[in-house]
Amino acid sequence: MEINPSQYEKIAASLPRQRGNVSVSNLQVLNAVLYVAEHGCKWRGLPKRYGNWHTIYTRMSRWSRNGVLDRAFTMLQREQIVRIKIEAVSLDSTSVKVHPDGTGALKKTAHNPLANPEGDGQPKFIWLPQMLERP
Repeated sequence: MEINPSQYEKIAASLPRQRGNVSVSNLQVLNAVLYVAEHGCKWRGLPKRYGNWHTIYTRMSRWSRNGVLDRAFTMLQREQIVRIKIEAVSLDSTSVKVHPDGTGALKKTAHNPLANPEGDGQPKFIWLPQMLERP
């Protein structure tokens, strides 16, 4: 899932203008973000053709904080360059395994489970991205 330069020109207005001596273009960063989203790899696992993984991660993080990433994905979907639909992703302690070293520590008090297991409530962390397919 990569976009080419002609597709990039359609959404370039939603990305910040590059200034100064920049080693990685906005197109490379956007393609790297799409690669990580598609393959689910770690940032350190990015192929070298995208550039330095730390540079890409830093720029993606800045874009995410400033809302640039949301605008870019909205434009990608509006232009029908990338059609994705993510409704909900949930991650909590019941689905993440503990490292073997973290399971053997001695406890000062005994574990007292609740009489009602449903009393624990909802999962502790839910991430609901705003990228929904638009008609």
